[in-house]
Amino acid sequence: MVVLGNPPYSGHSANKREWITGLVGDYKKDCPELHKPGQAKWLQDDYVKFIRFAEWRINETGEGVLGYITNHGYLDNPTFRGMRQHLMQTFDEIYVLDLHGNSKKKEKSPDGGKDENVFDIQQGVAILLAVKVKLETGDAKKAPARVFHADLWGRREIYEGEHLTGGKYDWLWQNNAETTTWREVPASAPGYLFIQQDEKKKQEYDQGWSVPTIFSENGDPAPGIVTTHDEFAIAFTREEMVAHVEALLATETEEDARSLFKLCSQSQWNYAEAKKELARGQWRKELTPILYRPFDVRWTVFNRHVAVHRRERVMRHMLAGDNRALCATRSTEIGSFEHVFSSVQIIGHHTVSLKEVNYVFPLYLHPSTDALDASSGRRPNINPEFLNALAERLTAPREGPYGLPKDVTPEDIFQYAYAVFHSPTYRTRYAEFLKLDFPRLPLTSNRDLFFSLASLGGELAGLHLMESPTLNDIITEFPEKGTDAVEKVQYTDKDKRVWINPTQYFAGVSSAVWNFHIGGYQVCEKWLKDRKGRTLTYEDIQHYQKIVVALNETIRLMAEIDQVIETQGGWPAAFSGNKI
Repeated sequence: MVVLGNPPYSGHSANKREWITGLVGDYKKDCPELHKPGQAKWLQDDYVKFIRFAEWRINETGEGVLGYITNHGYLDNPTFRGMRQHLMQTFDEIYVLDLHGNSKKKEKSPDGGKDENVFDIQQGVAILLAVKVKLETGDAKKAPARVFHADLWGRREIYEGEHLTGGKYDWLWQNNAETTTWREVPASAPGYLFIQQDEKKKQEYDQGWSVPTIFSENGDPAPGIVTTHDEFAIAFTREEMVAHVEALLATETEEDARSLFKLCSQSQWNYAEAKKELARGQWRKELTPILYRPFDVRWTVFNRHVAVHRRERVMRHMLAGDNRALCATRSTEIGSFEHVFSSVQIIGHHTVSLKEVNYVFPLYLHPSTDALDASSGRRPNINPEFLNALAERLTAPREGPYGLPKDVTPEDIFQYAYAVFHSPTYRTRYAEFLKLDFPRLPLTSNRDLFFSLASLGGELAGLHLMESPTLNDIITEFPEKGTDAVEKVQYTDKDKRVWINPTQYFAGVSSAVWNFHIGGYQVCEKWLKDRKGRTLTYEDIQHYQKIVVALNETIRLMAEIDQVIETQGGWPAAFSGNKI
C-alpha cells in the first residue's frame, strides 16, 4: 500500500466529518494541554487529516509507504507532539526532508542567504516518507520508529544562461532517498521532535527555570481573555464602550443586534440572556481598561455577557490593582522569540502575539473578597522552590518578607527575568528551544550581574508600562496641520517619516524603530493601522510619539543588557552552574 500526494493546507478546514475528526482526536491522547478549547485547532488543518487518513489506511493494510509533501509546521510545533508520537507508534522508519521556505517565519539559509519556497506560498514545506513493515506472527510489539531528518536551504532555482545549475529544484531532480544524507534524530519524550537540535545548548537552556514554574502559586498558566466578539466587547475609549452596550440594549431583536456588531455565534453567549442581565446596569461598574495590543490600551466590560471568557482566576489579581504581570507565549510559530511584554491591565489572548495565545503571570496575588484573612493583603506569586534556588545562587539567606532572599524584592526578580528575556543573545542562542515552550530563566551567582540586569529590566518595564519619565523626552515631530485622520499608513525611509494621510506625518522615526516587532506585531505600523478611518486626538498623537521613544530606548537597553552580560563572562559562563 502506497499513499502519496500533496494534500491541501487549510487551517480552517471545512471537512469536519465525525470519522476523520475522531481519528485526528488520537493525536490529543496523553496531551492534556490539547483538551482545552482552542488549544488543538491546528490539528484540524486539512494536511493533518490527510496524514492521519494515510496512517490509518496503511495500518489497516498492515504495511506500506507514505509519501507526502505538506506544511512543515508539525515537525516541531508543540501542538503536534501527540501527532509525532502517534506516527512513531505506527511506522518503523520516518524520513523528513525539510524544504523550509517559510516567509512567515522569515527563514534564512544558515549562511545568511535567501531561502525560497518550492511553491508560491508563504508556508514552509517538507517531504515526509514513512515506512511500515508488517509484523510476522509472534513478533514482539514494535519499537517506536527511527526518525531521520535532512534540510534543504537556499534559492528555488539558480541558472547559468538558460540552464538550471543549482537551487532546490535542481537538487531534488538530481537526488533521491538513497543519496540524501540523513541524520537520525532522537525524537524522544516529551516533545518527540522531528528536527535536529544542538544538544549542548539544550543542556544549557534546560538548566533554567520555566516561567510557569517560577510564577506558579496561582496554579496552571492562564491565557488572556477571549471576548468571542471583539467588535462589540472592545472599544478605543470608555465612552465608546458605554455606547456599545447601550446600543445592544436598545435593539429589539437579535437580528438588529447582529446588524450592528459581529456577535458571538457560539452557545456560550446568548442574546436574550445578555440583554436581560445587562439591563440591570451593573456593567457600568465593570468598565475597565484592557491592554489589547502592545502599547494599545482600550476598554471592555468585565462581565460574561460582554467579555465572555474572562479568565477570572488570574484577571482578578490584575483588577485588584497595585500589580504587574509578565505576558508570554508557550511557543513561537512566527518569527523569532519576541513574545514577552508587561502589563498592569488585564490582557487579551493575543495581546502580545499575532498568532500564538499569550499567558498572564501576575507578580502579586490578592486575597479574594470573601477570604477569611482578606486583611493579609497581596503576596508574591513566586514559587518557594525558586526562591530557595535564587537564595542559594546569590548566597543570600531567605530573611526577607515572604521568604525572599535578603535584599531581593519581587520586583527585582520580575525585572531580572524581563532583562534576560530581552537579551538579543539569549533570543538567538536559544531560538530553537524558545519555539517549543515557555521561556526558561537561567540564574546567576554573580550578585552584581543580578542587580544590574534587574535595574535594566526595570527601565524596560517602565517604558513598556508607559510609566517612565523618559517617555516625555519626545524625539519626533508631528509638524503639519490637517485633519489628523488616519487614511493610509506608510513609512518613507529616506526622510524617516510615518505618513498617516497625504499631508501629515510623524517625522524622525528611525527604520530600526519602525521595523521593531513584539510578538509578530510591527508596533509602529500596527498601532496606526488599527486606527484607520479614525481621527487622532491630541492625546493619541502624544501617545504615538511616546511609543517611538519607548521602542528607541528598548533597542538601546537590549544592546546594553548584552553588554552587561558580556562583561561578566558572556553566555553561558555568566549563568554557569545553574541548579534546579
